[in-house]
Amino acid sequence: MPLALDGYTASMTVPTHDRLAIVTGADSGMGRATAQLLASAGYDVGITFHTDEAGAADTRAAVEQRGRRCYVARQDLTSPDTGDTVDHLAEQLGGLGVLVNNAGAGHRGRALDLTYARWREMLATDLDGPFLCAQRAARRMVETGRGGRIVNITSVHEHVPRLGAAAYCTAKAGLGMLTQWLALELARYDITVNAVAPGEIATPMTGMDEPDAFREDRPGNPTGRPGHVDEIAAVVAFLASPRASYLTGRSIPVDGGLMLMAAHGHDMADGSWREL
Repeated sequence: MPLALDGYTASMTVPTHDRLAIVTGADSGMGRATAQLLASAGYDVGITFHTDEAGAADTRAAVEQRGRRCYVARQDLTSPDTGDTVDHLAEQLGGLGVLVNNAGAGHRGRALDLTYARWREMLATDLDGPFLCAQRAARRMVETGRGGRIVNITSVHEHVPRLGAAAYCTAKAGLGMLTQWLALELARYDITVNAVAPGEIATPMTGMDEPDAFREDRPGNPTGRPGHVDEIAAVVAFLASPRASYLTGRSIPVDGGLMLMAAHGHDMADGSWREL
């Protein structure tokens, strides 16, 4: 049937994808917030974790408190078989309508000192793994014929480099291009593929707790603070919804305006930013 959006009916028939979602790396931070918000929107959710099983259990409890089913699986994104985890969770859910590629890792250090092993580990975690997950998810969505949503969590460093994060920035830039490529290939199946590019968000990965989003001072950011995980989850939930049916192949920075600051580099008082 036609898709009704707040009093307006789309002229084309848009398939309604299943309210069954998988969120990788949902044991804390943005992944947990996303799983909770999708559950509040009526999705049953499969979640993955790498090492924090207790954190994943907390996320599961939060999803179930919202009246939705939740399944948990350990996942190693560096494994060539990591896509099996998507298939396993989809079987438990009874289908798949949304994949959120949230899991990832970061590394700080000079490119001159970066070992090949660490380079490969970062690319496997932040690019190869998300590709394999998206591939498995897309196959299932194509087979069911009801469309779907794939949302990749990249970073503002998909778009602008950060000193000391060569492998991370390269992997996230690759994931951004993967987003565009998949969007082109999958549009014919009513599957949209988009990216959310967070700026600095108060998460364990950035060494902050969630309340720090509103008490830490960031003079170099137009909003003057880090972001909160719920501010990322809100954008992901929109992209996962039927209302985002005509949006695909885009990367949406959620950074408090950080990327607008490039022209203000001349205002820096010294060259301390060069030091790692």
